[in-house]
Amino acid sequence: MKKPIACLVLLNLFVLIATAQTSDRKTIDFNKDWKFYLGDNAKASKPDFKDDKWRKLTLPHDWSIEGDFDKNSPAGTGGGALNGGIGWYRKIFELSEDQQDKEIYISFDGVYRNSEVWVNGNFIGKRPNGYISFQYNISAFVKFGHQKNVIAVKVDNSPQPNSRWYSGSGIYRNVWLVSTNKIHVDNWGTYVTTPVVNKSAAVVMVQTKLVFASASKNTPVIIHTTIYDAANNEIASQVTIPNKRRGPKNKLTSPSRNSMPNQDLVRLNIPTPHVWSTEDPYLYSIKT
Repeated sequence: MKKPIACLVLLNLFVLIATAQTSDRKTIDFNKDWKFYLGDNAKASKPDFKDDKWRKLTLPHDWSIEGDFDKNSPAGTGGGALNGGIGWYRKIFELSEDQQDKEIYISFDGVYRNSEVWVNGNFIGKRPNGYISFQYNISAFVKFGHQKNVIAVKVDNSPQPNSRWYSGSGIYRNVWLVSTNKIHVDNWGTYVTTPVVNKSAAVVMVQTKLVFASASKNTPVIIHTTIYDAANNEIASQVTIPNKRRGPKNKLTSPSRNSMPNQDLVRLNIPTPHVWSTEDPYLYSIKT
């Protein structure tokens, strides 16, 4: 049986404008200093809403497990005999002035379920499913410097039963605040496959998806893709110029920005590859 090469993907995009510059992606832990209310309040999405009496907590959080077991729970025994309901989360945060030229994203690793998100009173989006990560571009709606930003998240797990096992309720996984340059590798934007692997050679296909914010859509860019062995020795490399293709506007999360996803496909060859196995878990790495 052929064994594939396991690749650890490292994203570090090099952008050519006048000189080569490194495109920084900063991911900040956004779990602290949230406020929570179990119940519904239609005004809780407003920036000036008074949440002084709400409970303070750090994510991740599951409000169902905090309740009492109830044999009459609508979730049934399959749902853990614990109640769902509706809950609200709010957080105040600031962004430094030096982030004004960045694209700002909010990333949720998991919210159960029917989550709706507002930033500074602007509706950002809804994610019905509770078992998937998701991300929103909030660049058009945030303020910088010493101005306050407010994010509000409504979670509705009241329609029951909706799962064959205990699901929990609320923002049950981590939340991240991500900032990138105007030109950057898309979220989950690197896809690596090894269609050919044998003792004499391996073929590695690397598909990279770029995002161009509207202000940078005419900026010339090259992608430099390099494979390194476990000792960090360069063993294959290729430089490409991606074809810019206009992508669909995200009217919901960024009406003033026309992001343009760009696909770039690279084929790299590795002679006499060191294949991965459970007995010998050898790893190559790819740097974009």
